Amino acid sequence: MADEGLEALISPQSVAVVGASPKQATVGYVLFENMANRFKGKAYFVNPKYDVVEMWGKQFKFYKSISEIDDKIDVVVVAVPAQVVPQVLEEAGRKGAKAAIIISSGFAEVGNKELEDEVKAVAKSYGMRVLGPNCIGVYNAFTGFDTVFLPAERAGRPPAGPLALISQSGAVAASIMDWTARRNIGLSVVVNYGNKADVGDVELLRHFAEDEKIRVVTIYIEGFKYPGEAKRFLEVAGEVSKKKPVIAYKAGRSSAAQRAVKSHTAALAGSYEMYRALFRQAGIIEASNLREMFDMAKALAMQPLPKGNRVLVITDSGGMGIQAVDMLEGLGLEVPEIPASIQRELRRELLPFAATTNPVDVTGSATDQHYKVALEALLPTAFFDMALVVTLMQVPGLTQNLAEYIIDAKRLRKPIVVVNFGGSKMVQDFTKALEDAEIPTYSTPDRAAKALWALYEYAKIRGVVRT
Repeated sequence: MADEGLEALISPQSVAVVGASPKQATVGYVLFENMANRFKGKAYFVNPKYDVVEMWGKQFKFYKSISEIDDKIDVVVVAVPAQVVPQVLEEAGRKGAKAAIIISSGFAEVGNKELEDEVKAVAKSYGMRVLGPNCIGVYNAFTGFDTVFLPAERAGRPPAGPLALISQSGAVAASIMDWTARRNIGLSVVVNYGNKADVGDVELLRHFAEDEKIRVVTIYIEGFKYPGEAKRFLEVAGEVSKKKPVIAYKAGRSSAAQRAVKSHTAALAGSYEMYRALFRQAGIIEASNLREMFDMAKALAMQPLPKGNRVLVITDSGGMGIQAVDMLEGLGLEVPEIPASIQRELRRELLPFAATTNPVDVTGSATDQHYKVALEALLPTAFFDMALVVTLMQVPGLTQNLAEYIIDAKRLRKPIVVVNFGGSKMVQDFTKALEDAEIPTYSTPDRAAKALWALYEYAKIRGVVRT
C-alpha cells in the first residue's frame, strides 16, 4: 500500500508555501515563482506581510496563516527562520497536511539538535511525514512541483524521463539537475532530504520501487545518521534492486572528507569499505563519480540486459577501438575473436584493408553500409552478448542513415552503446537520433565500456546471465 505522506511529498495536488515572497533575490521569491508558474496543482502562498500581489500579469492572494486557507493542503513547504518552524508545523498539522518540506536550516547541522527533535515530535503527533530540514526538497518534472530555491535560469530543470535521484546534498542535487538539463537527460524526480529528520533514503527507495515511470534510481549518499539505519537500508535496497536498478555514489571516502560530511548534514560518513560491502550485498551498482553514475543509469534505463559478458566492438578508428578493448577487458568483459569462417564472409563485403577480428575496424573509408554489414553478420550470432559501436561522424562516407541501421539492430534485443566523438551539428543530430530511440551515446570509449559493465553487473544481480 502506498504511503500517503510520501505521495504528498513527491506528487502533491495542493501545496502551501509558508515564507513565499514577491521580493526578488530571496528564497521565498524563487519558491513563489516555481509554484505560481509551473506547478500543475493548487498553490497557496502564506506570508503575513502581503495581501494581494500582482506578478507576471496575474494577481495572487497571500494568506496570513495556513489556517486561513479554505481548502485541504497535501504538503506545506516551510521557508521561515528555524525557531518558527515548530509553530508552522503545529498549524499545518491542525490543517490536516499529510507532509511538510522544511527548507529552513539552523538545526542539527549546526548543533541545534533540540530544535530538530522538537520538529520531529510535532510532526509525529499529527502523523505528518517530514522532508529536511536543511534541504532543497523535491523537483518533479511530471507535475511541475518544484521546491528547489535556485532560479531556473541559473540551475536548469531536467525534462521528464526514466531516472530518479535521491541526494543527501542539496547543492549536489541542484548541480546534477543543471547538468542533466543541459544534456537533455530525463531526470524526472529529484529529492534532497538534508538532515533526514524523518524521510530518508530508505523511504524514498521504497517509494520509487513502486513508481512505474521510474526505471532507474540513482543515489548520492554521504553517510548514515541513526542506529540501525544501515541495516534497514540494506534490507530495502536489496528488495528494490530485484525490481529495478539502483546506482549509488558514496562521497566522504577519506578521513578529511568524513569530517566535512559530519558538518554538512550531521551524518556519520563511516568506513568506506563498509559502504562498499553494503552496496554489493544489497545489489546496488556503485559509481566512482557523478558522471559515471548517470552514464550507467542511462544505459540501464534504455537497454535490455545481456545474457553474458562478450562484447562486439565495431569502429571506424583503430585507435578508438584499441581504447575500447582495453577498457572492456579491464572491467572483466570479454572481447572474443571472431571465428575464421565468419571473418571470411565479412571480408567479401568490407573494404580490403578492414580488420575483421574483434574489434572490427571498418576504417576511415567506411560507409554506413559497412557498419550495417558488420552488425547484421555478427550481433545476431551466439558469439556476442552486446555491442560497442564507435562512430566518428567526421568520416566522409558516413551519413545520418547510420543511425537508422544502428536503431534497427535493437530488434535483436542485445545491448548496444555508441561512442560518438565530436561537436559538429552532424554529430549532434546523429546523437539525438540515437538517444531519441533509446540507444545511449558517449563521447569516449571508457564511458561506453563502463555502461556495458553496468548492464552486465545488473544482469548478474537479476540472475539473467548465462551460466
